[in-house]
Formats: sequence, structure tokens, C-alpha cells
Amino acid sequence: MDAIKHTYVQVNGLNLHVAEIGSDSSPTIVFLHGFPEIWYTWRHQMIAVAKAGFRAIAPDCRGYGLSDIPIEPEKTSFVDLVNDIVSILDHLAISKVFVIAKDFGALVAYPFLLFHPEKVAGIITLGVPFMPPGSHQTYLALPEGFYIRRWREVGRAEADFGRFDAKTVVRNVYILFSKSEIPIANENQEIMDLADPSTPLPSWFTEDDLAVYGDLYHKSGFQTPLQVPYRSLAEKIEYPQQDLKIETPAMLIMGEEDYVFKFPGMEEYVKSGEVKKYVPNLEVIYVPQGSHFVQEQFPDQVNQLILDFLNRNKY
Repeated sequence: MDAIKHTYVQVNGLNLHVAEIGSDSSPTIVFLHGFPEIWYTWRHQMIAVAKAGFRAIAPDCRGYGLSDIPIEPEKTSFVDLVNDIVSILDHLAISKVFVIAKDFGALVAYPFLLFHPEKVAGIITLGVPFMPPGSHQTYLALPEGFYIRRWREVGRAEADFGRFDAKTVVRNVYILFSKSEIPIANENQEIMDLADPSTPLPSWFTEDDLAVYGDLYHKSGFQTPLQVPYRSLAEKIEYPQQDLKIETPAMLIMGEEDYVFKFPGMEEYVKSGEVKKYVPNLEVIYVPQGSHFVQEQFPDQVNQLILDFLNRNKY
């Protein structure tokens, strides 16, 4: 971990934190985190790819971790995050990358690829596949207590989270998201109430790990993370091409116990091959017993999958 360097890049009026390891002359991988994560979620992967001769950079999204909070976090969009990646790569003089993204990071990674296909040598997403425009509205088929519906409601999540310190919020979300069932609250219950305080952390996520997350979410708060992804899911992105077929080499890594599979239509979309209508070169890997945090749960297995993909598609 000590070999990972930490720098700041001034991007679109904000200082964005970038964790980095590996030689400047090596092929580069951009790692994009999800929620409730930060750059640190990629710690195992960054060290592994650097040892294998690659350069890894992992930014904290604006409003997350050590990056600046936007002046108006409630106006942050997915397109803002895409533009931030472009600016970071321009600042670092990197013309081509592999993109590896987890959770909502996939909703940044694929638009980045569609806007800038010449910059992407290959893409790997974990937990979330490519989703065509409009498909994210499937959450409306789930009950009112579904966590995304609750967190989209301005003020409700703020009040729910505000009962606890940031470290406890992250602990609760990690415990809930590590399960195979979708977090859904009852009518008179909040999402944080679904987590039993006596439940231990997953064996692969230590109290020291939690402390890193807790400290950085204490700094950033949750206003931007609630805006992107949850309150921006209906954002309409105007792509430069009408045909959204993605020919770039691609991989999807899904834990077999990932609760995202329970989203309406998600398992069928992936397992039937419908996703390959949009990403024809997609390779789908299922990790037995894998949760939504498969890259932390089974780092050696995920690292090998990543390295095999990188070496097959090295530029």
C-alpha cells in the first residue's frame, strides 16, 4: 500500500484525488469505484496490475473521498464524471487506457467509451453490465421500500444517514450490499434499520478497512454520492452515435450471490445473452459465492481474471 502515490489533479474547477502506482511508460488502467466506495476499493487490484507491468490510476469521483465537493452537489451528473475522467487523462498525458469499473462506475465507464472509443483498449465491469438508455427505470417495479427508491427521495436518506456517523453508515451499507437479497425496507422502516448492529463485518473487510472509508466519508459527506448515482439515474445522455453497439473487448465479472441479479430482468438480460446485442465481444464470468464486492472478497481470483484480460488485449 505504501507504494501507491496520491496526487491531485485540478479538473473543471475542482481538485480531484488520484491514487496511482506503476511506471508512467506502462499501459494504463483507470479504476472507477462505486458506492459506498472510494479509490481504496481497488487496493488489491492496483498492486497486482502494477506488479504485472501496468500503471494503475484510481480517482475519487468528485464529491467522494479526498476529491473536492462540487459547489452545487445536487447538480452533479454522470456526464460530469465522464468529463472528469477525460480531463484527468489529458492532464496526465495518457491517450489510451483500459477501464475497470465497479457498481455505478460502469455507468461512467461505458459512456466514456461511447464518447471516446479511441481512448479505450478494453473494458471490465464488476457487478453492473452495460445498460441501454432507459433500462435503469426497472427499479420502479420494486416496492416503495427499495433502497434506490428511498435514496432518490431528497431528504429521506439524509435523515436516515444523519442518525449515525459516517463510519456506521458505510458499515451498514457494506453489510447490506454483501448479502444476496435486495435491501427493501418496510413502510415504517428506514434502510439503515435493516442492518443489525450486532452483525459482524464480512471476513474480507476489516475494521481497519472500514476506518479508511469512514474517515473519507466523514470528510465528503453523502450529498454528492446520493446525487450520483441514485438521483441521476434518469439522466438522459446524448451519445454521438445512434447505434450503441460496442465492439471494444469487454468483460463482465459477476458474483453469483450479487444482489444486483435480483433486480427485475437483470439475470435474464445477462444470462440470456441479450446484453451481447450491445456488447457483442463481452465475456461474462461468474464467481461462485461472490458478492457485490467480489473484488475485495476474492481479490486473487479477480486479479487473475483481470490480468488474463489485460494480457490478451495489451496495446
